[in-house]
Amino acid sequence: MRHRVKGRKLSRHTKHRELMFRNMLVSLLKHERIRTTLAKAKELRGWVDKIIGLGKRGTLHARRQAFALLRDESIVKKLFDQIAPQMKDREGGYTRIYRLGWRQGDGAPLSMVELVTFSPAKEKKSTIEKAKEVIGRVKSKKKKEEEK
Repeated sequence: MRHRVKGRKLSRHTKHRELMFRNMLVSLLKHERIRTTLAKAKELRGWVDKIIGLGKRGTLHARRQAFALLRDESIVKKLFDQIAPQMKDREGGYTRIYRLGWRQGDGAPLSMVELVTFSPAKEKKSTIEKAKEVIGRVKSKKKKEEEK
């Protein structure tokens, strides 16, 4: 029986599991959306709640605690300056999990984890802007070739 046993082992040793969730947490904060298995996504929610709680505190001690976990200054800065202020009115539930289907190789249930503040419109704008830049570069190359 699993009475009072918290968390999932995910067939990994403790250190491997902790490092895996640290990496997933950094990726989630960096990209605001990641794709993983359902069990990992559910376990990641607790890690995200704790780190955003530190970000909402905003103290120097909280910043140092976040850096001790994340080990990336740019991500800590983004957490405290962008993500945490957007979540100031929320008491919890900072992530959203979508089920995507099953992985081809082993049939594991896949899911998409994203921060509730994530908006795909930002992503589409950046993609459109990138496409315009590429088109502009192609046109300028054609003009140079025609001039020669």
